[in-house]
Amino acid sequence: MEISLKYGQTALDFRLPDEVFGGFILPARTEQAVDGERLISSALENPVGSPKLRDLVKPGETVAVVASDVTRPCPTAIMLPPILKELAAGGVAAKDVVIVLALGIHRNHTVEEKIRLVGQSVFDAYQVVDHDPNRCRRLGETSRGTPADIFEKAADADRRVALGNVEYHYFAGYSGGAKALLPGVSSHAAIKNNHAMMVHELAKAGILEGNPVREDIDELPKHLSVDFILNVVLGEDKKIKGAFGGHCLAAHRAACKMLDGLFQATVPAPGADVVVVSAGGFPKDINIYQAQKALDNAAKAVRPGGSIVWVGACDEGFGEAVFEKWLNEAKSSADLIERVKTKFELGGHKAAAIALVLERCRVFMVSNLPEETAKKLFVTPAKGLEEAVKAALEQAGKGSKVWVMPHGGSTLPKIVS
Repeated sequence: MEISLKYGQTALDFRLPDEVFGGFILPARTEQAVDGERLISSALENPVGSPKLRDLVKPGETVAVVASDVTRPCPTAIMLPPILKELAAGGVAAKDVVIVLALGIHRNHTVEEKIRLVGQSVFDAYQVVDHDPNRCRRLGETSRGTPADIFEKAADADRRVALGNVEYHYFAGYSGGAKALLPGVSSHAAIKNNHAMMVHELAKAGILEGNPVREDIDELPKHLSVDFILNVVLGEDKKIKGAFGGHCLAAHRAACKMLDGLFQATVPAPGADVVVVSAGGFPKDINIYQAQKALDNAAKAVRPGGSIVWVGACDEGFGEAVFEKWLNEAKSSADLIERVKTKFELGGHKAAAIALVLERCRVFMVSNLPEETAKKLFVTPAKGLEEAVKAALEQAGKGSKVWVMPHGGSTLPKIVS
């Protein structure tokens, strides 16, 4: 069996003997050609639970369009022009529009990255700014005590439009919707309070009802309106397969429903002996912080005591300062779990999430990281895929099978009897 997995901007190829190949853990096939721009146009003409965007805005109003940062695969450069056209049709002048790139706690963008995200023509004609978590307006707090702190450029606008792509999120359930604002353009205090609920048993990928993290996010519009959203669902080729515009909650839920139909995958009980998982290539494996999502999804497919071969280039290293600090200070993976329970800290929560996977199975990692860096994750670094698979099979035991998960960042496995 010849297998190729996305890895950074390239791919890694390896051979797997037929007798140990268990199968692929794949979402539904979505390779059929779809006109993404037409889907967006239809979504704007037929919004879910909302008037058309052009009918919501008025001449003279200011509008903040909140868009994803460079770590997300969201096709912002495709989504922005029709949104801006809608705003113009409603009488909003270009000078009254600000495009806010939602960083959460991620690093700022370079000018080149901003241009790549929004497109040169939009960058030249509109104000494009990075979110600054230190310049937020406090507008109240949610029922769970999360401060409604929103970046001033978004909070001070008369209207807010949120863009995003909907995919599984390891503790918020799904990305998209009001997540563009929380954590997208929120303060550190707000993000910390929201993310601290990740330890709840229902704070998991694919769960909305009863998930305190997602319910907290969805409460934010009570304090500051999200007047319109445009969310897209991407295929494994990162091209648009569905688009949903309209009401912040209704349009988001419609996108989540489509995602489930495309990306849930099943694995026979008791689970896979070995799962080889790719984060999905750039930008999903730009750093360890982002590639962790694929590891978390793969853990849902492996049997207790099995192994995961985690594949991600991670050319930018750790990707977040606190995350790196926690890993440098930990003596064991158990230290990280205990620490997140007693003193939650943004960034550190991702280190604890990796540690929780290590409680269930062993992890071998194939990356461009220096060996000493990979070891700080308490995983076993490998020089190549074939070496890693061989070691994982030896650990899993005689007769074990290898399952391959090519799109780990966007596939949600489910073990079924």
